[in-house]
Amino acid sequence: MRILIEPSAEQAVSRTVGLIAEQMHRNPASVLGLATGGTMEAVYAGLIEAHRAGGLSFAGARSFNLDEYVGLSGAHPQSYRHYMQDRLFRHVDFPRGATHLPRGDAEDPVAAAQQYEARIAAEGPIDLQLLGLGTNGHIGFNEPTSSLASRSRVTCLAPSTLEANSRFFGPGEPQPGTAITMGIGTILEARRIVLLATGAAKAEAAAAMIEGPLSAFCPASALQMHTDATVVLDEAAAARLTQRAFYLWVARQDPDGGLFRPRPHGRMTPVAN
Repeated sequence: MRILIEPSAEQAVSRTVGLIAEQMHRNPASVLGLATGGTMEAVYAGLIEAHRAGGLSFAGARSFNLDEYVGLSGAHPQSYRHYMQDRLFRHVDFPRGATHLPRGDAEDPVAAAQQYEARIAAEGPIDLQLLGLGTNGHIGFNEPTSSLASRSRVTCLAPSTLEANSRFFGPGEPQPGTAITMGIGTILEARRIVLLATGAAKAEAAAAMIEGPLSAFCPASALQMHTDATVVLDEAAAARLTQRAFYLWVARQDPDGGLFRPRPHGRMTPVAN
């Protein structure tokens, strides 16, 4: 993992926006994996700003979102399709039909999850997967004890996740308890992963993800197995890291992030004797 610790949440968001923009400049035909939630709102606002400034286009890109609530159509104001339309898609230049989410209102959600997995396999791999971090260590809606090899599927949401997301639902508005999510195994097949976490509420999960054991109890710890995962934290989210000074030292040695990143296909350039 590459650990980037920024002084503030705003700077962590700006760093994340820069990493996505860098990916798009390097490969305008990138397949992006996208996330939702409160943390991502500022990221998408930054991408919109960069697009309007004329320096960032998604005209050649495609996207796959991590998850969608079971039972909600894309037109529902609390669906993740609606979230993405409102916070990113309608403001930038993704081509029509290039943005994909699971079908939450499918008559057979299990089949819909399998079809989503098949579509990712057919159109992927995902070039850059954006992730947030749940306070219980979940990524996507892969809750604690999810298989680290799981594929896209229907999953039950943990009480802590329901509580955290309840603020998005009005008084008396039914809140779905299940969702279709990309699996951890699916996420790990992305060529590159960028995870953003900010705030003191994420500090325990961030420490478990980075420095704890590889365990299904903290699904995000699976990123320890990825060869090109970048974790962007603010100071508050990094507060419980025991190796914080080392991560800052490494970042100073490699400010542009190119020194330790794997080359395409994992090939090393031979060094002459």
